[in-house]
Amino acid sequence: MKAVAMTSSSISQIRPAGEATRTLDRIVETASDIEGIWAHDVRPGDFLVVKTRNSTYSLAVLDNGLHRATGGWFATNSDNGSDVRIAGCTWGGAVIHTRLLAAIGMFLEFDNGVRTTRIREVRLIRGTDGRKH
Repeated sequence: MKAVAMTSSSISQIRPAGEATRTLDRIVETASDIEGIWAHDVRPGDFLVVKTRNSTYSLAVLDNGLHRATGGWFATNSDNGSDVRIAGCTWGGAVIHTRLLAAIGMFLEFDNGVRTTRIREVRLIRGTDGRKH
């Protein structure tokens, strides 16, 4: 099993001097530069483990953009094992990166209206034989 990990021990909320404000134009210009797990990075059989400020989510990648979600909100609401789509990631506002599945410092949004707390760690675990869940 091959694992690709992205971790960060701290997340700064203070914008460094000289850094541009997050305008819509700036977000669009820099969207492809965001380090994270993009929809084109995953295939059926893979798993995403997303640790947020408050929870940990396990997302099994299925066909047709679906993910089998456990943990976090799904566990709290007796909805473990639900098949959902990831709507995308946001910086906390209305702009959503629809092809971005998870990135440190952002918020993950599901198609059922659930939005996580800020993401602190993302791990992509590759399926070993391509089997679907």
